[in-house]
Amino acid sequence: QVQLVESGGGLVQPGGSLRLSCAPDGILFSVTNMGWYRQPPGKQRELVAFITHGGITNYTDSVLGRFTVSRDDSKTTVSLEMNSLKPEDTAVYYCFINAASPTWSIIRYWGKGTLVTVSS
Repeated sequence: QVQLVESGGGLVQPGGSLRLSCAPDGILFSVTNMGWYRQPPGKQRELVAFITHGGITNYTDSVLGRFTVSRDDSKTTVSLEMNSLKPEDTAVYYCFINAASPTWSIIRYWGKGTLVTVSS
């Protein structure tokens, strides 16, 4: 029903920066955790970062100190600021938002993904 829409992906040089954003195309209720996964070409999906309802953040070790996840609850958006990008960061990035389903159970909504390519 409600879909998440990601934006901000593209081609960037090593050492550069990029900001990803994600927002639903409708209203979500009982929003809890929000965050980002990524899947490099030919590799498994991994959790990159998430932020809880209380603003607590968690990062995978490979991005710690370089990426920042944030949320804007007035817009129900989650963003990922990526700095000092490396070729190893090349992946399709997927956002998620945990929120109420039409039956009011808490489920995970997913974006369709946005490609980030880090290359010279």
